[in-house]
Amino acid sequence: MRQINWSRVLLGGLVTGLIIDVVQWLLNGVFLGSDWRQAMQSLGKPLAETPARGLFYILLGVAYGIMSIWLYASIRPRYGAGPITALYAGLGVWLLGDFLPALTWMPRGLFPRHLVAIAMLVGLAGILLATVAGAWLYQEPGPGTATAARRAA
Repeated sequence: MRQINWSRVLLGGLVTGLIIDVVQWLLNGVFLGSDWRQAMQSLGKPLAETPARGLFYILLGVAYGIMSIWLYASIRPRYGAGPITALYAGLGVWLLGDFLPALTWMPRGLFPRHLVAIAMLVGLAGILLATVAGAWLYQEPGPGTATAARRAA
């Protein structure tokens, strides 16, 4: 069984997370920011944009990025290297991390459906693009790497 190249998972995951963070900032901060503020205001919870909240979302994007590339590395032996496998990995992380949690909000009527739908669809496109970019940086450990040497010992 092949070993996962953790340094490449982290590198690809950081790139993936950066792309996710930029897409989310553009989507939810720039384009939909006023809609989200209005939705939160209607719930009686004004949206407080603090440095701590910003850092939380940046770290969340990085976590999604690392999970996406880890999943890519994990399924790569079965599906093969390449963008299609990266799309599967990105889709899996989006389904578990974004789509299913959003489904729990829908029956409660907390947020306007169109707002959640736009956020979900653009978020899907963002994570798919980001995972393909991060997967491009991933490589299995080669025969001359420390991981390969430990495996041979």
